[in-house]
Formats: sequence, structure tokens, C-alpha cells
Amino acid sequence: MTESARTLLIVEDDPGLQSQLRWSFDSYNVIIAGDQAAALAEVRRHEPAVVLQDLGLPPDPTGTSEGFASLLEILRQAPYTKIIVITGNGDRDNALRSIELGAYDFCSKPLDVEVLRIIAARAFQLHELEVENHSFKGLSASLLDGIIAKSESMLSLCRLIEKVSNTNATVLLLGETGTGKELFARALHRLSPRRDATFTAINCAAIPENLLESELFGYEKGAYTGASKQTKGKIELAQGGTLLLDEIGDMPLALQAKLLRFLQERVLERVGGREEIPVDVRIVCATHQDLQALIHAGRFREDLYYRISEVVMTIPPLRERNGDAVLLARHFLELAVKRHGRPIRSFTPEALRAIDKHHWKGNVRELENAINSAVIMTDGSQITPNDLGLAAVPGDENIPTLRQARMAAEKRAIQQALARTEGNLSRVADLLGITRPTLYDLLEKLGFDKPGDAR
Repeated sequence: MTESARTLLIVEDDPGLQSQLRWSFDSYNVIIAGDQAAALAEVRRHEPAVVLQDLGLPPDPTGTSEGFASLLEILRQAPYTKIIVITGNGDRDNALRSIELGAYDFCSKPLDVEVLRIIAARAFQLHELEVENHSFKGLSASLLDGIIAKSESMLSLCRLIEKVSNTNATVLLLGETGTGKELFARALHRLSPRRDATFTAINCAAIPENLLESELFGYEKGAYTGASKQTKGKIELAQGGTLLLDEIGDMPLALQAKLLRFLQERVLERVGGREEIPVDVRIVCATHQDLQALIHAGRFREDLYYRISEVVMTIPPLRERNGDAVLLARHFLELAVKRHGRPIRSFTPEALRAIDKHHWKGNVRELENAINSAVIMTDGSQITPNDLGLAAVPGDENIPTLRQARMAAEKRAIQQALARTEGNLSRVADLLGITRPTLYDLLEKLGFDKPGDAR
């Protein structure tokens, strides 16, 4: 993590509260500013990830509330910065107004430092996710357009796409409906030497069986009733480019045999024709079905499977892509707001938790539809779990601090060592790799019996 990603700017004019907050956030790189001008200078200089902004700053010479003015200017200069506003006790109207203007969250005086630490930790995490997503999109916009992810499983697939793209290997994309198989196929095409030729996609499940052969291989004039002219099929039209056979598992067995011959010989015959036509095309196949199960059921040719699976890529469902649902949700929100012209700024923290925890049976497609609907239907400036049709998810307030986690781990280790050594402190210290004086200090700090009470 960069230094700026760990930087916390505190905008507060009370020296006592400045000291308290600096001490409370000593694990971060803390910068203090006492007024709007100083705050904006520090934003330009350090680009902090999170800002604690006191709304109670004195008004500027024009009488405008300096707190709101500072908030708006910080967001203008650094739109990814997360601002947590500090308000007076009971000043709910200004707190809500700050959220409408783009603040991340608020905390009222007198401050509960533990609550403020949790809010700040979430803000830092969200800032990191947004910056990583922005960086990833910037690097991949021209080649992996539409693939938005930070989960390791998806990034590994992106690296595999880059590795395979320069070859002519036939690729099989597996994954549930809505996971983005066609996006990966298009990315494979854009990264390949065939990028300037045609990318063609055909859904084998969407075309009636009696028409699919003509769609793929074309037909000659007079081949059947209504064939009034010679027509090229999708394979031939994709000459020099890439052809995606989507839902290959639904292809009829008779047509599977003809496709297998094409993959072996790289020549085809149009329906009603006798001429063998060579075609140079890269084949990419995709399906949500278990092809091995279809083979055992006699519904898919095993020899064809081996031809289309030189490289197999399994796209994980959204529920297994840790953190990706939130990244995608923000991307879809941005697109939907532009499309529908709605004044919606963000999701509530509760909505983000609900998005992150939801099962998403329809994967990315279901998520996109839910956000489009929410943008149209919501009356507020933020999308809530109810707008998405999701149940609220309990927050993370019970997550221990690092200090609490360390103390719990130390206590467990000492208890295990005491049990194993029957209370012999010298052996306990040896097992834990510390000196006896350090062990005495830990025993006292963690509430164990005094050293004199143990051997």
C-alpha cells in the first residue's frame, strides 16, 4: 500500500481534539489542518485516502459554512477521497446534508473513538478497492474491456487470456450463465493477431436445430425450398477472425460430427454444395453445462470435446469472486446514472454489505439488472438494500481491533504452553521464544496468576 493510501487528514480547529485524534489514529500517517485553506493545501500535497472533516469550522468571510465548502472542494480535487464528517451532538440535518453532498459517513460529538476507528477502517478499505479498480480499468480498457475484477481467480484468468491470445489454440470457456464468457472471448480476440478481422458469435441454443447447420456452414442456391441465393455461413464469414460458439453443449449430435470434421480438416461444405472451402478461423466455445456429464449421457461427442478443449478456462461465479461484486456494482451504477440521467451518487454502506454478501444466482447479469432497476426506482441520492430488493446484512462492528486480536492470540499461546509444561515458567518462555521477564509482563497484562504463584 502506498503512503498516500495510509494517509489520514484531520480537519479540526480545536487543538485538544487534534491531539486526541492524532493519538487515536497513530497507526496511520496523520496530517492535521486547522482550516479550509490548510486542508486543501494538504489534499494537493499528500492526496489522503481519508479525511476527518469537522463541519463546525468557522464560516469564511462571505458567511458560507467552511465545513461544507471544504467538503465540496476536497471532493472536486480528489473524488476518490473518503470524507467522514464530524458534527455537533444532535446536528443530524447537517450530517445528512453532508452525505447528500458526497461525504462517506459521519460521526457526532462527543466522539466515540472506537466507532470512528471502525468507520475510518472501512473508508480506507473502500478507497483502496476503488483505486485498484480504477487502475485496473485504466490498464485494460482497450484490451480487456468490460472485465472488472480484483479477485485473484479473475486476475489469473486475465493473465491466462494474455498468454493464450497469441496462439491459435481452441479455447473452451466454462461458467454459469451470466459470468461473462462472451467478454472473455472478445478479450481473447482483441489481444490476438486476428484483432483487425471479424469477431462473430452464434448461440447454438437460440437457433432451431433445422436452421443451425445453414447458419454455421451456409448453403447453396436451391439447397432447399426458399434458398434463392448462395449464402455464406458464420464460419466462412469469420474468415481470418474469431468465431464464438456459445452454448456448444446444445449443439445437435449430427451437427457435432460436421463441426468435428471442420476442426480436423479446416475445410467446410455449404449445405447443398460439393465444394470444399478452406477457412482460417479461430474457434472459441462456451457453455454453462457439464460437458463430461453430457458425454456420459451420450449427448456430446467425446472426440469433439478434445478438439475444442485445447485450453479450458473456468470462469468462477460472482459469489466466489471475493470483493468483485462491490467493484462491479459501482461500475454499473456509474453507467446506469449516465443512461437514465438520475441524481444518484452512491450506495449506502448497508447496500454495499448486502451486495457483497448476496448469492447472485444470475451472477454479473443479475447484479447489473438489479442496479439498473434500483437507479430507476429509488427516490433518494443513495441506493439502499431495499432499493436493490436485498435483505440488510449486519455490520462488522464485532470485528476486533488488531490490539484485541493480538492479545487474544497471545493469551491462547500462553495457555497452551502452560498446559504443556504444567506451569513451568522457564519452559513456557522457551516454548514461546521469549525471555522470562517478558513472560512475566505478559502474564500480568493478560490477567494470569502472578509469576510467584507459578513455577
